[in-house]
Amino acid sequence: MFTVGLTGGIGSGKSTVADCFAAHGVPVIDADVIARDLTAPGGAALAAIRSAFGETVMRADGGLDRAALRRRVFADAGERRRLEAILHPRIRRAVEQARAALTASYALIVIPLLVETGGYRDLLNRVLVVDCPEELQMARVMARSGLAHDEVTAILAAQAGRAERLAAADDVIVNTASPEALRSQVTALHRRYQTLASVLP
Repeated sequence: MFTVGLTGGIGSGKSTVADCFAAHGVPVIDADVIARDLTAPGGAALAAIRSAFGETVMRADGGLDRAALRRRVFADAGERRRLEAILHPRIRRAVEQARAALTASYALIVIPLLVETGGYRDLLNRVLVVDCPEELQMARVMARSGLAHDEVTAILAAQAGRAERLAAADDVIVNTASPEALRSQVTALHRRYQTLASVLP
């Protein structure tokens, strides 16, 4: 199946773009949603995270203390790699299973760390990057999440830089203007992907 990998930095607008594609009837597989399911109470990765990181990242009700875990992994690259080693293979398997069940002409997989992991290229026909300036990313993330400036800076520092993402892109959506401008970019790419999918061997 023709498959597009959608990526972009935190606050770039990946979810909004994915929603625009979904409005065209395109099936969307979101690695972040899969990760949340894996780390929810009873999730398939929760026991491994608890074993690796201990009770300091767990809530009293047995759920994951996401804020505590986020602070820990963004303060220490080694801890972040340990978490990724638990999550990434499980996310990849779930993505493959979801994609195998689809029958559409093409699918969109939202992979926030596509450039950082490099682990999905064999599944993808195109890489679509949602782009905007870092200062706009910062403003959006702080407004929606309530995170402090230094917390957002740490997240941005752990992600690939803007130039690195753009270098990996086959297609780019610039998300700096109106919602209408964003939707028109998605519509144009949707038509292009339908055409490319129709000629896929």
